[in-house]
Amino acid sequence: MSITYVFLTPAGGIIPSFFESIGAGKINILMNPKYFRGLIVGQQIWKEAGWGTIIFLAAITGISVELYESAIIDGATRWQQARYITIPSVSRLIVIVLILRLGSILSVGHTQLILMMTPPTRNVGDVFDTYIYRNGIQQGLFSYTTAVGLFKMVVGATMVGLSHSLAKKVRGEGLF
Repeated sequence: MSITYVFLTPAGGIIPSFFESIGAGKINILMNPKYFRGLIVGQQIWKEAGWGTIIFLAAITGISVELYESAIIDGATRWQQARYITIPSVSRLIVIVLILRLGSILSVGHTQLILMMTPPTRNVGDVFDTYIYRNGIQQGLFSYTTAVGLFKMVVGATMVGLSHSLAKKVRGEGLF
């Protein structure tokens, strides 16, 4: 979150200063609801990119070098190597990661949203996690927010089950 503030704060942030220097005027990205969803998605991608890179690089290093060498001898370009060797070799991992990520599709992480949310962006930034926090912790509606959290968990488990069934039907394999 700190990097986001350094880049986007209206008081000396790198990006607002750049827009002001090119004559676009003063833009307050942090307070504008129009940019909030894109900002959160960008932060999520930044947060998860390192872990995803580690997982996929580990899978790619497990691919036999002889496959690439024979493809080079046959005249395959880098794109053809990626299309016909790399992607099919890690396709099972892609399916597994997709199935597991779909289970947490409704969980954004309330800490990130609470830190980034401002009064103007509350309407576009309110999700299950912040709703549960606000009503459960701040207002003491424990049984109600437990039911909301249970609903969120059931939807996540359903997403995992459906995506697993779809993967088994399409590819013949899933998580188990």
